[in-house]
Amino acid sequence: MIRGTELLSGKEICPGYRLGRLLGRGAYGHVWEAKVEGRPVALKFLPVGDDTGSSQEIRSIQAVRQLRHPNLVRIHELWCHRGYIVITMEMADSNLRDLLDAYQLEFGKPMSWGHVCPVLNQAASAIDFLNSRQHLVNGQRVAFQHGDIKPSNMLVFGKTIKLSDFGLSSAISSPLKQRRPVGTPDYVAPEVMQGRLSAWTDQYALAVTYCELRGGRLPFNMSQGLQASETRPAPDLSMLADAERPIIARALSVVPLDRWPSCGEMMSQLAKVRC
Repeated sequence: MIRGTELLSGKEICPGYRLGRLLGRGAYGHVWEAKVEGRPVALKFLPVGDDTGSSQEIRSIQAVRQLRHPNLVRIHELWCHRGYIVITMEMADSNLRDLLDAYQLEFGKPMSWGHVCPVLNQAASAIDFLNSRQHLVNGQRVAFQHGDIKPSNMLVFGKTIKLSDFGLSSAISSPLKQRRPVGTPDYVAPEVMQGRLSAWTDQYALAVTYCELRGGRLPFNMSQGLQASETRPAPDLSMLADAERPIIARALSVVPLDRWPSCGEMMSQLAKVRC
């Protein structure tokens, strides 16, 4: 198996695919710049775990790969290579995590309301597209929950934002679905920690993302991992303006049905506050 340290700049991992620079390293894999027939692409390497988990990730990515929306990243190819799932996708300029870091470095504070709303409006459009029960899979109309909404999974292409990383995506045909508790702890909804996925799970993570981009910090910390017996404390929304807080508080409701009907509705309400 190739280890992360064996993925080196200049290495040809297979004919026609030569690695450039390392773009990012996270809990779920590495992203590299590469060139294919002279054009730049991004290659994501996801380490293969147990057979069941890897097969599920491949099925999830393959299912979402068929969908078309201007705010979903285009996946070109998907294959397994010496202990990795390798995903070839269009090359982004950066992601919203990088943008937040650059904003704080240059201005010494988090992103402004006037900057956050336009970029997250685009993300909300893609999430609502996925979450709508309109996608035909094996003869059944289903919705998809992305399952890992966070700033680093929102890619920047000029002025366009696109969602990426669909390995935890799951088809859902009812308001609630049983699923193993997986995801990035700081962003997952309470129901995920209880082994369930809801039709509003992605909205919760988008609300956490809004807090982070606007306030420079999370409304709570779950970095110790997903614990089914653990309950989140009430969110600390003091990083937001008074007018923003009730809107985000509703999206962070412990009860999924009490959240906004859609991510677009949440962003529409936030657009009215003009902080």
